[in-house]
Amino acid sequence: MLDYGICLRILAAVLLGFVIGLEREMTNKYAGLRTNILVCLGACIFTIISIYGFPEVSVSADELGTRDTARVAAQILTGIGFIGGGTVLRHGANVFGLTTAATLWVSAAIGMACGTGMFHIAIAGTILSIITLVSVRVFEKSVLVSSTKNTKRLKINIACVHEKADNIYNYIIENYTHLREISKKLNKQDDNLTKIVVILDIADKKPIQALYKVFQKIEGIESISIQEFND
Repeated sequence: MLDYGICLRILAAVLLGFVIGLEREMTNKYAGLRTNILVCLGACIFTIISIYGFPEVSVSADELGTRDTARVAAQILTGIGFIGGGTVLRHGANVFGLTTAATLWVSAAIGMACGTGMFHIAIAGTILSIITLVSVRVFEKSVLVSSTKNTKRLKINIACVHEKADNIYNYIIENYTHLREISKKLNKQDDNLTKIVVILDIADKKPIQALYKVFQKIEGIESISIQEFND
């Protein structure tokens, strides 16, 4: 027989998982809509099974043994730990995916809340999660401009006339303390030009535009290209 109460719990888990997944999808994260929906749905179903799926064990003809309704649900946290660990990536000294892993953890918690019928907790958790993900990101970009999260590694290719090459090279060294690499050599395609390649870290809301604005004012630069650098 169809239990509308249980169906409501499952539907709520899907909808709330969709809300969290939508925010992740819109910010181009690896774990987006499908992942968060399935995590939330799976946690909800496991919780429902844990509560209703195992009957009491008969100890005697007149007595029923106690059962732990949390025994299956408790293992959800372990399973989510494995899934979350798969979203964490290390690139050099930087670690990516921690927020995504934490979001999956919260999605599982919301699914468990739906599975127990605690809709007020599930809805409140979803709203607070979205507020945290969106508002804190805006705060970091607008207030914590110098944060490492806002630091971009850029590669700059400069073609300049020979006479000005040393001046441009020295200017970059003197004005950009977060240099990762800088080199200067003759341009093989044009003997009249020198090629300067720079890799640097810069913290700015729009770092590429800012660098273009600075280098356009420097005399002797014939062409310049700036792009995000990936090792």
